[in-house]
Amino acid sequence: MSASPTALREPVASASWRPAPPSLLDDLQAFATAIVVVSLGLSLLSGAGLLTGGTPGLAFLLRYATGWPLGVALFVVNLPFYLLAWREMGGRFTLRTLLAVGALSAGVEAVARLIQLQHVQPMYAAIAGGTLIGIGLLVLFRHRASLGGINVLALALQRRFGVRAGAVQMAIDAAIVVAAFAVVDPARVAYSVVGSLCVNAVLLFNHRPGRSPRR
Repeated sequence: MSASPTALREPVASASWRPAPPSLLDDLQAFATAIVVVSLGLSLLSGAGLLTGGTPGLAFLLRYATGWPLGVALFVVNLPFYLLAWREMGGRFTLRTLLAVGALSAGVEAVARLIQLQHVQPMYAAIAGGTLIGIGLLVLFRHRASLGGINVLALALQRRFGVRAGAVQMAIDAAIVVAAFAVVDPARVAYSVVGSLCVNAVLLFNHRPGRSPRR
């Protein structure tokens, strides 16, 4: 019995098929893409006087409280987390994260000098900036890196004490939002919440464990 034309055109997917691990070149282009995209997203939020959650949110709080450049603040707030990352996630993950954060800090400062934003409507900044940050994080997650230590802290608490990482992340983001009222007016805090929701929406719908490319 001959095979149908459709069967000949569609290869049989193997149950044990796994995608090949990314090469060094793959990682480099992913990091470059993520840095460009996240830098633009953070610059949009900064131009509208907004902030976001996670470690970048802490950097925004430090910037608004001290007047430091955002890139410097982003690098400084990550310093305490590198030892934790080394212990919990290994040297390779820590090195990638250190390089990504250092590159992002430089990228944010470069964007601030190359693009002068005279006016950014806050709602647009929240939606577009949050979406861009989410896309950049998605790229990094798929190459086993991140942009900060709060994710590592959440994973460490989950492993050691059984506290759900998502709950830890949510609690920290809520604390950042509460702290933001001390340095940002309530309307901009509300816009910032919208931006954080956009970040999480990108990750929620696109970063699902076990998802594999269609063959």
